[in-house]
Amino acid sequence: MLIKKAIFPVAGLGTRFLPATKAQPKEMLPVVDKPLIQYAVEEAYAAGVREMIFVTGRHKRPIEDHFDMTFELEVALEQAGKTALLEVVRSVKPADMECIYVRQAQALGLGHAVLCGQRLVGNEPFAVLLADDLMVGNPPVLKQMVDQFAEWRASILAVQEVPADQTKRYGIVAGTPVNERLMDITRIVEKPDPASAPSRLGVAGRYILTPGVFHEIATQPRGVGGEIQLTDGIASLLRREKVFAYRYEGKRYDCGSKEGFLQANIELSLQHPELGETTREFLKSLAL
Repeated sequence: MLIKKAIFPVAGLGTRFLPATKAQPKEMLPVVDKPLIQYAVEEAYAAGVREMIFVTGRHKRPIEDHFDMTFELEVALEQAGKTALLEVVRSVKPADMECIYVRQAQALGLGHAVLCGQRLVGNEPFAVLLADDLMVGNPPVLKQMVDQFAEWRASILAVQEVPADQTKRYGIVAGTPVNERLMDITRIVEKPDPASAPSRLGVAGRYILTPGVFHEIATQPRGVGGEIQLTDGIASLLRREKVFAYRYEGKRYDCGSKEGFLQANIELSLQHPELGETTREFLKSLAL
């Protein structure tokens, strides 16, 4: 497989969702019937990734527990003859998937979180998935990116067009179009003001990176917010390697915001085989 390892930076405090995240990780907040982190892990698995590296912090044990075997629950479901539910529980972690956990002792930024996974990744290309960004695509967004990587063998960032007044929330890229979906990046800026943004193409929470990025991150000074920024590491990597921006096919829900989280729950409920019809009827009743 081309991309065997993925890093999931999950050490953030989730302050925008307090008090819901006071005692549980924001990555464990459910969208319909699955926690956010599971959507990201399933997307990585569908792209061929088998080694999931979680960069965690304090109070993140529920993530480890979620991907662990729950012997008592499985026995109870088996004895009750609830085979469908038993399959759901067991499918959370397929037998050929490995979960590894590494601590980010201090919240020093996304770049630092990625750096925490360096020893586990080694000298091979890897993916980074931000669970806050719930991505829905067919094929899954990371699978689209792995297919692009197979062709170009260079770092690839998922991008989407963002409103001009929201450039402050994203890493913004500019470059030379290769085709309608791919751009050869010449410049990337972290959270620029709309007036100085080089374009309106914002980086979404999916990356495929070459191992050369580790050295670039490690030698960066602190960036925006006094943090070690992944964007700055990628900007430095541009001087040595090609980096592409890929306009993915699909939809992104910004589940780091309450609005995006609610939108994801409503839209995915509408697509759910058991809940779709009742959700649709309920929304119709509200509209009257």
